[in-house]
Amino acid sequence: MNIKTLIVGPIQACCYIASGQGSEAIMIDPGGDGSIIIDYLKKHRLKPIYLVNTHGHIDHIGANGEIKESFPDIKICIHADDAPMLGSAQHNLSTELGYRYSSPPPDKLLKEGDIITVGKIRLEVIHLPGHTKGGVGLVYEPPDKKSPIIIFTGDTLFAGGIGRTDFPGGSNEKLLQSIKTKILTLPADTIIYPGHGPDSTVGEEKDNNPFLS
Repeated sequence: MNIKTLIVGPIQACCYIASGQGSEAIMIDPGGDGSIIIDYLKKHRLKPIYLVNTHGHIDHIGANGEIKESFPDIKICIHADDAPMLGSAQHNLSTELGYRYSSPPPDKLLKEGDIITVGKIRLEVIHLPGHTKGGVGLVYEPPDKKSPIIIFTGDTLFAGGIGRTDFPGGSNEKLLQSIKTKILTLPADTIIYPGHGPDSTVGEEKDNNPFLS
C-alpha cells in the first residue's frame, strides 16, 4: 500500500491517500485545501473510491464538498455516531473558525468491524470513542504478514500526545480506554498515522507518551 500525506487546512491536519498498484484509492480526512488534494489525485491519475472521515470535526471534513463535486461517485464514510456532525456547523466546530460549513451527507455509515476494500487494500474499522462519540481508526494488515501493521488513528492518538476531550461528545476516560484496549494492544512495530503531526509506532507511544503513563 502506498500512502501519501498531504497537510491541509488552517489547523494543519493530515489527509492521507492510500493506493495500490491500480488507480483506485481511499482518501482519509480531507480537512481542507480541496484544490491541493484534487490536483494531487489528477496528477497521479488516482480515482478515490471511498472518503473516510475518522470523525466529524471541521479540520477533518472541510474538503468533503469539493471532493464530492469533483468525484461524484466517491462514497463518504463516517461512523454513525458522528454522522450528524457533517451537516451541523455548530457540532462540526466550523463556527469556532468563523464560518459555517456543511458537508454532503454520508453515503455509508461505519461501525466496528466494517471492512473498506479497494483492490488489495483492506482497512478494518475500529470504533475509538473519546475525542468524539464516533471516532474511528483504520487498521491495515499487510497480506505478506511481514511488513508492520498500519493504523490511521485520527485525533485519538498522536506522536507524544492524545486527542482533546473538552469538545461536545468528548470523554477522557473513553479516549484512554480506546487507546489502551484497541491501539496499544497492536504489535510494537505497528505504524501510527495520526490526524495531526508526524507518524509514530505503538511501541514508541507505549513507552514514551506522557499522557499514557
